[in-house]
Amino acid sequence: MTARMLPGAPVADAVYADLAPRIAALVARGHQPGLGTILVGDDSASAGYIRMKQEKAQSLGFSSPHIALPPDCTQADLVGAIRSMNDDPAVDGMLVQHPVPSQLDYEAALLEMDPDKDVDGLHPVNMGRLALGMPGPVPCTPAGIEALLAFHEIPIAGKEVCVLGRGTTLGRPLALLLTQKRPTANAAVTVVHTGVPDWSTYTRRASVVVAAAGVPGILQPSHITPGAVVVGGGVRYEGRKLLPDVDEACNEVAGAITPRVGGVGPTTVAMLLRNCVEAAERTHP
Repeated sequence: MTARMLPGAPVADAVYADLAPRIAALVARGHQPGLGTILVGDDSASAGYIRMKQEKAQSLGFSSPHIALPPDCTQADLVGAIRSMNDDPAVDGMLVQHPVPSQLDYEAALLEMDPDKDVDGLHPVNMGRLALGMPGPVPCTPAGIEALLAFHEIPIAGKEVCVLGRGTTLGRPLALLLTQKRPTANAAVTVVHTGVPDWSTYTRRASVVVAAAGVPGILQPSHITPGAVVVGGGVRYEGRKLLPDVDEACNEVAGAITPRVGGVGPTTVAMLLRNCVEAAERTHP
């Protein structure tokens, strides 16, 4: 058995098609949506991510204010950049590219951000909104995974989903999101991690498995039941080489699976831009 592929690009394209008339309506009301970005240092991978987000935003009609800080900047410099974007009415949504240099405290900087401008959805206020089912920016990778499963007509309502990984950017918020009462969610979600003895007991009984541990090759064919849906959300980089959580041999056991490249990534960027448009719509109704 060879798994059906679940690419993210058509999911992202559908999101952008939905956003286009909404962006046009904002512009017609006199407001161009703006995505603000902050990059600390000269890491080539981080700079590439920022450039990709800016180019996509600009192609959709966003403005893209950007602040570049030197690698030896202070916490005060980073906080000052964040506050300047908080105060800028042209910036509807903003992000600080992670990781930041070791002398900086990313979590402390995140607290300085206006929660309503937090397009990554990671501010504690927005995580609280998610937990309570309140409107607000939703973490982008979890939102992208929900959209990907819905687009490819993978039913999860009432199904057992196992998330391997408990991180604050993916595993934990994804569990909160997929348990909410919506046709594209409403699942029974189990969260396991490498500290759980025999964690594969849980992944093998799930109809949908999301690998979100950031441990290359952690999910092997023996860890899933034949025909299961597998979503690769966790990755690690060695230099410029991408190392996914899901071993490629899982393609021969799974019923459907995200590709090694072009799966969750495109949907994450799409959800970031959707969060930005929704922020603009809240302030410019």
